[in-house]
Parts: sequence; C-alpha cells; structure tokens
Amino acid sequence: MSSIKVIDANGASHILEAVEGWRVMEIIREHGFEVGGLCGGACACATCHVEVDGQWLEKLHPANDDEEAMLDQVPMLTDGSRLSCQIIYTPELEGLTVKLVANG
Repeated sequence: MSSIKVIDANGASHILEAVEGWRVMEIIREHGFEVGGLCGGACACATCHVEVDGQWLEKLHPANDDEEAMLDQVPMLTDGSRLSCQIIYTPELEGLTVKLVANG
C-alpha cells in the first residue's frame, strides 16, 4: 500500500492510502479531510496550502512560477509551504509528510 502522512490542525497524524498519479490534494480530500482546493487544482488559488516536512522538500519538484505567485498570497508562509494540488504522488514520495494549514 502506498501512503502519505497527514498532520491535521489538532496535531494528530493520519496515514492515508495514496494513489500514484493523484494530486496530494485529491488524496487528502478523498480521505475526508478539509484541504481547500477551491479552484479544483488549477493553481488559481492558495486554499490547498500545506506545509511539507523539511526532509521531503528536496524530493519534490520545485514550485513553478504560477505556484510561487499563489503562495505569495498565503498569510503564514513557511519554508515548507506548497500547494497540495501541485504535488503529484509518485512511488518516490512514499511516506511524504504534510501538515494541513488553516488558510481562513
């Protein structure tokens, strides 16, 4: 089973089954967690903002210009800030850890 680890707003950890080729946003949403994604994954909002655990940052493809522009709108930007709609799950991301962020 492929999986990612999601830390919710209360700090609880959850192991979620992941599907290769799915956006991390879709994986999180499929398991019933609120992750935003008002634009449906088109990188046109920043509501699916998550914090990626530091050990995973170098394993992800860099944010493109569109994602960077959307992240500039995030009030509490961190070094691990990414849009979960822009992270596509691959086997190399087995165990990826992200923290849900309150974006309201």
